[in-house]
Amino acid sequence: MAERSTAAVDVADNSGDEPLTAQADQSTADGVAKNRERDTDNDEAQGSGGTQVPGKASPPELHSGHKLARRYRLEECVTRLDGFSSWRAVDEKLRRAVGVHILPADHARARTVLAAARSSALLGDPRFVQVLDAVEENDVVYVVHEWLPDATELTTLLAAGPLEPHDAYQMVSQLSAAMAAAHREGLSHLRLNPNAVLRTSTGQWRIRGLAVNAALRGITSTSPQRTDTESIGALLYAALTQRWPYENDAYGLSGLPKDLGLIPPDQVRAGVHRGLSELAMRALANDGATASRHEAPCTTPEELVKAIGEMPRIRPPEPAFTAPPEYQRTTYQQGTYGRPAPPGVTQPVPAPPPPLQSRTGKALKWAVSALLIAALGLGSWQLADALMDQGRSDDSNQTQTTDGNDKNGDKVRPTKPITIQNAQEYVAEGSPQAPEDVGNTYDGDSSTFWRTKRYNEGPKLAPYKPGVGIVYDLGSPQEVSAVSIGLRYVGDHTTVHLYATDSLSPSSPVDSAKEIGTATTSGTSLTVKASKKLKTQYVLLWITDVPQAPQDDFSSAGYKQAVTDVKFTG
Repeated sequence: MAERSTAAVDVADNSGDEPLTAQADQSTADGVAKNRERDTDNDEAQGSGGTQVPGKASPPELHSGHKLARRYRLEECVTRLDGFSSWRAVDEKLRRAVGVHILPADHARARTVLAAARSSALLGDPRFVQVLDAVEENDVVYVVHEWLPDATELTTLLAAGPLEPHDAYQMVSQLSAAMAAAHREGLSHLRLNPNAVLRTSTGQWRIRGLAVNAALRGITSTSPQRTDTESIGALLYAALTQRWPYENDAYGLSGLPKDLGLIPPDQVRAGVHRGLSELAMRALANDGATASRHEAPCTTPEELVKAIGEMPRIRPPEPAFTAPPEYQRTTYQQGTYGRPAPPGVTQPVPAPPPPLQSRTGKALKWAVSALLIAALGLGSWQLADALMDQGRSDDSNQTQTTDGNDKNGDKVRPTKPITIQNAQEYVAEGSPQAPEDVGNTYDGDSSTFWRTKRYNEGPKLAPYKPGVGIVYDLGSPQEVSAVSIGLRYVGDHTTVHLYATDSLSPSSPVDSAKEIGTATTSGTSLTVKASKKLKTQYVLLWITDVPQAPQDDFSSAGYKQAVTDVKFTG
């Protein structure tokens, strides 16, 4: 089978839309691998999902050390349920850890699992744990997926306490965007719970078992988008309160007190961020059970993404500053020369020796004083002579003088920073790059960024795209003198143009806009200076050339660029 980069998503048959490719051939993929996949029988929190009755099929007789396809060596069984089993295994061909779901070929859900895994593999979204292989052989159906050793389940994170507001904001933002992308391709999850959400060591959130987990358990839903949206709301609720938003305990979390109903997170725990509390309630709203102060409920991941975009950004907490320890005098400085002082006894600090009072000492002081006076006199004479020579040279060469008080003379205007009020990705043609990450370019955090997609040829983006960019709202018409731009990737080369536009969504093409300035760099910083004075409220940062960059995070190697910080000065 051909190797391809893929990711796990939910069963296409459960989404109510045409699957991405239900008849896809068997697909495999490279991956890095993780955390033991744990199971739970507590499905009461999964919204409207239902469970089909499993077929009467016996699980295959497997054991540690058994090999599938003479390649995947089973190591440890982590789940055995409803006629299927899940294992931690080793791909001996690529020498990496993987996870494997196994069930008999005559199992009632074998065909559904196989179709779900194959359609999931074709999504290719790195925000999901990737499906690497989906095979039927020797009366056995098995699905191979990534195993991520550097990631931690949300269940484990919540065992230590609720998440910080910034972490909870990042989690719900990334999960909502990922599920919105999956539903656009007709795929859903239906078992989105704390065991299925992972945070990697780099702070990225990933979703495990999309499509496959629901197919293994026969879970279906008549409204898959609403089910997944409510699940995201439950995850956010748990992240803010360390409580499960239903009466029953689940996933190691206590449920809400009985007979109270669904109360907002900021009424469950003090100090909960008000905006995130309302967002969780909007996602969890069921049958109109929403407090009057809340806005309309979010019923799809796409609506949840829009609601998050309308919220003020939650910045990461300031790093704590640790004061340095007070200066400690050593025993040598205290005069003991390494000998410990008796307990309770303070060693006296010896007084400095008296100045030289002898005849030799007085002579030495006079000699040093005379040398200093001579050196000062010589230096003053040389300085005065140099100044006089410079004055004569200036008199002979100067043909025109400028009075410092002349009103016609050029005055150096001090620059001032211009605050960015809002921003929006500009799409000239084709698909957007990363509209949900636009705010990362002016959040004051250089570790966050907005990244372009990867292109096979470059540096010039044309003919794939005329360019990519972001429109910034400066709040009011401003005279922009320069823009400093932080970039993520080095290489030959990045070209940026600045244009004045009429709104966040320009009505005219880039070619007809007034250009403010342009610049090119091969490094990670770039300053574009205005070539002419121009006042505008909206400025388009337009990238037409990007360098060759290596693979990092969830982006493959290719021609691409990422913007970390943008600062305007006027």
